[in-house]
Amino acid sequence: MHRRHFIALAAKAAAASALGGSIYGLFEAKWLRVTGLNVTLPNLPAAFRGMTVALLADIHHSEMVPASYLRETVSVVNALEPDLIVLGGDYITAGNGYMDWGVGLKYVAPCFDILKNLKAKLGVFAVAGNHDVRAGIREVNGAIAAAGFENLTNRGLWLERPGCRLRIGGVGDFVTQRQDVFSALAGVTSSDAALLVTHNPDSLEYFRDPRIGFVLCGHTHGGQIVIPGLGSPVVPSAFGNKYRYGLVHGPRVRGYVTSGVGTLPLAIRINCRPEVALLTLV
Repeated sequence: MHRRHFIALAAKAAAASALGGSIYGLFEAKWLRVTGLNVTLPNLPAAFRGMTVALLADIHHSEMVPASYLRETVSVVNALEPDLIVLGGDYITAGNGYMDWGVGLKYVAPCFDILKNLKAKLGVFAVAGNHDVRAGIREVNGAIAAAGFENLTNRGLWLERPGCRLRIGGVGDFVTQRQDVFSALAGVTSSDAALLVTHNPDSLEYFRDPRIGFVLCGHTHGGQIVIPGLGSPVVPSAFGNKYRYGLVHGPRVRGYVTSGVGTLPLAIRINCRPEVALLTLV
């Protein structure tokens, strides 16, 4: 084959491959899955063993993550009939740069108008993410309250059953908010079981409080594009792929990082499906 013909065919093949990859990536971005996992929580009372927690984060409602997909996500979660639901932040996309952080505000009300249909036996608990803060945390916190969800930002609540209790607390986003673990775990002793919720898993690198039993996080989107054997080339974390996805271990505490529901900044996922994580406490 003549060299020029070979180069032309190679270019066409590369373009076709890129197009095919993009089309598949758009499909995978909405190919929601449920990931089931048993989570060992120290000091868990017998009355709470087997309790299920549905974790979803990084919804990023926008033109790329439409209302129809959010309604499907809510239906999937409700069908699981979880004991409680945890929302890990980034409900909207703030913007594409520091000059347009507020553009996502118009999606706050529509997003929570859908999320308010989430149902769990023990309630829905939420924290904010970095996009929520930068777009307008007052509006996001107002929407969380209006939906009837418990806002766990630097606070906690006791879940109680006869003769025993379980603490669920939360702290602010690692980058954009203050984190107050002591308020989140107020009254927790070394013999209590405690779940902690925060948006950014980089927090695990710095948590030292031995009362933290397990941490639920989002933020990284699982990398969105994952190369088998290598991980993701881009992870929004100071620690690379360490806290990209799944069960993770900080110096003192363990946690789970969900791959999230939505996408940003590209509307594609490759080898990294969106998920609802269904965690069973054992």
